[in-house]
Amino acid sequence: MGTPVSMTVIGFHCSHEQISPAQLLRDVQHAERAGFTAGMSSDHFSPWSERQGESGFAWSFLGAALATTDLPFGVVNAPGQRYHPAIIAQAIATLSQMFPNRFWAALGSGEASNERITGEAWPRKDVRDQRLIECVDVIRRLLRGEEVSHEGLVEVNRARLWTLPDTVPDLVGPAVTPRTAARHAAWADGLITVNQPKDTLRQVLDSYRDAGGRGPARLQIHLSWAPSDDEALAIAHDQWRNNVFEPPVSWDLETVEAFDIVGGAVTADRVQQSVLVSGDLGRHADWLAAFVDQGWDELYLHFVGQQQAGFIDAFGEHVLPQLSPTAPATTAAMA
Repeated sequence: MGTPVSMTVIGFHCSHEQISPAQLLRDVQHAERAGFTAGMSSDHFSPWSERQGESGFAWSFLGAALATTDLPFGVVNAPGQRYHPAIIAQAIATLSQMFPNRFWAALGSGEASNERITGEAWPRKDVRDQRLIECVDVIRRLLRGEEVSHEGLVEVNRARLWTLPDTVPDLVGPAVTPRTAARHAAWADGLITVNQPKDTLRQVLDSYRDAGGRGPARLQIHLSWAPSDDEALAIAHDQWRNNVFEPPVSWDLETVEAFDIVGGAVTADRVQQSVLVSGDLGRHADWLAAFVDQGWDELYLHFVGQQQAGFIDAFGEHVLPQLSPTAPATTAAMA
């Protein structure tokens, strides 16, 4: 089933769009016992499909997950519309004060399906990108203990955090394209992206590093495993076929119903371009080993099914031991 590879972080992704927060909490506790060494959480207001049917509040879940496991955790968040950056700074500071060096936040420009609930207009991508830069600056300054006022694409009036962590946590740049990865290098303490063709991933990682990007390179991996290939593919097609579209579709569609319409024509074969599908645990181990060899420091595994227990047990017994998973050295931002 493959040869052992160098040690890396193997994390468990918590998909709030698919699983209730109470069950997710049990799942991540199960994952820790099985040998996963980190956790990562989505932060959505709505799912990608009616078939997924959940969308718990990530920040409530994160407090419970950090309190009931020893895992470090990250979250992918979009400040600027649904969330005011000062509130996100307060949330980051509180979790980091309670759980030192165990928390990071990836800050992105968001998707309309989550952000348009405020009733505000959905800006063009270039405007959203600039808004994100302003939000990152506001959040960093607040986490340093400054009083912040800001006028621009976001408005802040004399905000100050009174509860601060001893160490400012990582603020991570989420990127799907090499261009975005290079742009994030100017401010990010690390990079996170999702599994794509090998050459594309290499370009994303190289663009980030070549632009001066620092910190861990994290990779979220969508996968589907079941005792048979057919069952694994059926799970992926049912749960993740609405997620195969490149931007701007994923950015700009507003409703679950719209995602289900565009996903209705997606074939099972097309899903396999976005999800690693196999009933062979050895093949999954080889896929993950190749990502480690490519230079990714932390892998976050997202089994796209809703029933996580079988995946956790199977990977805990047969896949993780081949990867020698270890905990992150630290989640504190570099000086």
